[in-house]
Amino acid sequence: MNEKVNQTLKSADTEDWLDLHVVRPFCYWWAVLFAKLDIHPNTVTIWSMIIGAGSAVFFGCGSWYYSGSWGLWMNIIAILLLCLADIFDCTDGQLARMTGKKSRLGRILDGVAGFVWFVPIYHAMVYRFYLHHDIEFGWLGIEDTPENALIALGVAIVLGWWSGLAGLAGQQRLADYYIQVHLFFLKGEKGSELDNSQKQQELYDQMSADTPWVERLFQKSYVGYTQKQEKRTPEFQRLLQALKEKYGSFDNIPQSFRDEFRQKSLPVIKWNGLLTFNFRSAWLFLFCLLDVPVLNFVWEIVAMGLLAWYVNYRHETFCRQLREKIANS
Repeated sequence: MNEKVNQTLKSADTEDWLDLHVVRPFCYWWAVLFAKLDIHPNTVTIWSMIIGAGSAVFFGCGSWYYSGSWGLWMNIIAILLLCLADIFDCTDGQLARMTGKKSRLGRILDGVAGFVWFVPIYHAMVYRFYLHHDIEFGWLGIEDTPENALIALGVAIVLGWWSGLAGLAGQQRLADYYIQVHLFFLKGEKGSELDNSQKQQELYDQMSADTPWVERLFQKSYVGYTQKQEKRTPEFQRLLQALKEKYGSFDNIPQSFRDEFRQKSLPVIKWNGLLTFNFRSAWLFLFCLLDVPVLNFVWEIVAMGLLAWYVNYRHETFCRQLREKIANS
């Protein structure tokens, strides 16, 4: 990889093959252009949110099975828009590292961008299922009556919300956390964005009445975001506490321990990458192109849920082992 591109990455450790060899180099040239135009990374993030949310209009506009080539093109446009949103979401971080324009608000915006995309997309998919469900009703042998359509709509809404809140939101929140944890031991506190809820709550409490309400709202939501990350990773939290008690400061953690953590974390990070955009969105695109979008909700709840459990289990297991090793040393 080009060294200039590599300098704009968090770490090659936390990038999957597609990002490392295709997406990130492409985003680098976007970042170069935006840097020349003096466009702030937060602006690029907001563009990403708008484009990704806008793709929902096209995801909800039929498909080839029900609408022929017009519906197929609507899906293709939706896919291209969501991919462009992801490209901009990757570009903003590379642009921030390239220009040094990093901010707390930027970190928060970057964390919620994906949710801003998928909330309208999932609602559009539910609406699309309500309009077009011949395939699913045929599989299940359900008569297509107005009453049955309303019942199926209720089921789709429950699945969509469950998939979005317990699935997508929780899984991506966990994946983002493990990336930052890996970077924390690889590059130290300054080389990662590993935040804790206590510090974020203090930052929120320090905000004055003059702080824009939007910034206060984002900061308050970020407090909850970090609290949920910590609740999902109790063994890692205990490991952090053990390290702090033993070495006084995280800066004093020996390099040998950092290297050992990295070696145990690397295999988990590879699985963790499947919880992020590339793998997840590939299934979304497939189910939409096959005209069974509601199956994406089932896939996220079951298959992606099991994957998230496995990643969490493996990470918590080696964190417990390292903590016990510290206690016995």
